[in-house]
Amino acid sequence: MASSDNSETLDARGPTPVEGSGLEVATGERERVAGHTFRAAVSAKNVFLWPALLVVLALSIFPLIVSLYLSVSRLEFQANGIDVRFLGFDNYASLLFGTEQDHFIGVLKPLTPVGWIIVAVVAAITARAFVSYLRGVNVRLLGLLLRAIAGLLLVGLVWLFAQTLFAQGGRPGTLFVTLVYVFVGIAVQYLLGLGLAVLATQRLRGQRFFRVVFLLPMTITPVGVAYMFRMLTDTGKGPFVPLFDLAGLQNFAWVNDPWGARIAVMIGDIWQWTPFMFIVLLAALEGQDQEITEAALVDGANRRQVFRHITLPALLPVTTTVILIRMIEAFKIIDLPNILTNGGPGTATESLTLEAFFDWRTLNLGRSAALAYMLLIVVTLIATAYVNLVRRRVTATA
Repeated sequence: MASSDNSETLDARGPTPVEGSGLEVATGERERVAGHTFRAAVSAKNVFLWPALLVVLALSIFPLIVSLYLSVSRLEFQANGIDVRFLGFDNYASLLFGTEQDHFIGVLKPLTPVGWIIVAVVAAITARAFVSYLRGVNVRLLGLLLRAIAGLLLVGLVWLFAQTLFAQGGRPGTLFVTLVYVFVGIAVQYLLGLGLAVLATQRLRGQRFFRVVFLLPMTITPVGVAYMFRMLTDTGKGPFVPLFDLAGLQNFAWVNDPWGARIAVMIGDIWQWTPFMFIVLLAALEGQDQEITEAALVDGANRRQVFRHITLPALLPVTTTVILIRMIEAFKIIDLPNILTNGGPGTATESLTLEAFFDWRTLNLGRSAALAYMLLIVVTLIATAYVNLVRRRVTATA
């Protein structure tokens, strides 16, 4: 029986190649062919992959390098060519401390008591967050340094913002106008989108129709939205003239009042981008586990408690992503303020992107590139701080 088993095992494995036999030569030939086939497949993949990858890298990295060089230079078009002069950080210095400071940061005035209160509250919150990190378990030197820098930048930004907005005679520049667009717009968009998503998950008659209607603003181009709101806000010839007359706004012009013009821009932006929040949050709500909600209701929790303690924590990961995407996009707002108000009155509604566009249109390419990089720095700092802050909340609730 043992010999029979051994013979079956040998038969299953196949005959063993004998040195110098034809079977050994055939096996080696198959291995060489397999090796050549594998190397040919890898070479073919590299041949098709690397050219496309190099094109993508060239299209992405080359403009960044050129724009970075332009941001520290002055480019002038002449009859016999182009004159590029290296200026160092003069373009950035003019934005932060020089002739363009009033345009970029704003007109700075001494703080009022309200401004000091706002700065003190933000400083206290920042200090508390820093102390809580020091009391944590995993305290790292790099993390400590980065949080200290981020905290100082945040307090300094709020201090400058208070000097332009909460000070007598102060005026916010394009940096703070952009921040107002971003934070106020995203907050309203998220609240409206979440409310509409909650309504759309209820068993209401005609909810499919309203789901389609809610998505229509997102299908319109920003230029189209800007021209539409320019027509709607016209108190002299627009379709809402009877309503404006009833409200006593016959001679009122949105573009003559700084905050009226900013509100008009924000309303158009909110109207267009609330559907984005709505569709993402609706998908997240419909994907939640209903057994947990039903169990909470059976245990005696009401709808408000379920929404606060179950629904909102479950939405936190999706909320983090959708707000981050919308934040990055909101910093690039240009169509609405350009078409609705042309940045006016004065520079009251001018965003950073619109200011860079105006400089580019007047062939001041160096300062336009410097503005673009200032915008990149601001977006990177705010997005990084936001992700780190929310990631701790997500980890704590997980």
